[in-house]
Amino acid sequence: MTRRATISRKTSETDVTVTIDLDGDGKAKIATGVGFLDHMLDLLARHALIDMDIAAKGDTHIDFHHTTEDIGIALGQAVRQALGDLKGITRYADVLLPMDETLTRVALDVSGRPFLVWRTEFTAQKVGDFDTELVREFFQGFATHAGVTLHVETLYGANAHHIAESCFKGLARVLRTALAVDPRTADRVPSTKGSLGG
Repeated sequence: MTRRATISRKTSETDVTVTIDLDGDGKAKIATGVGFLDHMLDLLARHALIDMDIAAKGDTHIDFHHTTEDIGIALGQAVRQALGDLKGITRYADVLLPMDETLTRVALDVSGRPFLVWRTEFTAQKVGDFDTELVREFFQGFATHAGVTLHVETLYGANAHHIAESCFKGLARVLRTALAVDPRTADRVPSTKGSLGG
């Protein structure tokens, strides 16, 4: 079984193509036109062990909102497509992710029911030229379109870069665990209902 997907999303605001392999080794080829987002996506791929090829062109002359949000949407759609019938996945994962002075808790249920709980506040409005409020927009787009329940809570932190990085690395680590196939249940959907979602 190959767990790969390619999603292309084109609007009047952005043109995004995402290709992923859930069973990769973390190789990343990222070109979004948004330097800080490239950095976050690179470490997401690396720590999730998901191969990612992400190319985006957007209306960055306005700001980075549409590009960031649409990449989250497309990546979520790609993960959902690559998971297929969801048989055999571990489904649940959580992590406490330290990043220097920052500590973030991330919990994930690959439930088929999209929901984001976001309890992270930033100490600065920008990291470089990137608006920190866009981190939530990425996570919202991803959770909604991947069909996952995702909780992100930064318990404490002082540096806005570290706060963002702890959120992305936390997401990476829960994806790495929750999307892994458990050989003991490889032929079953991990639900007493026999199906996920809805």
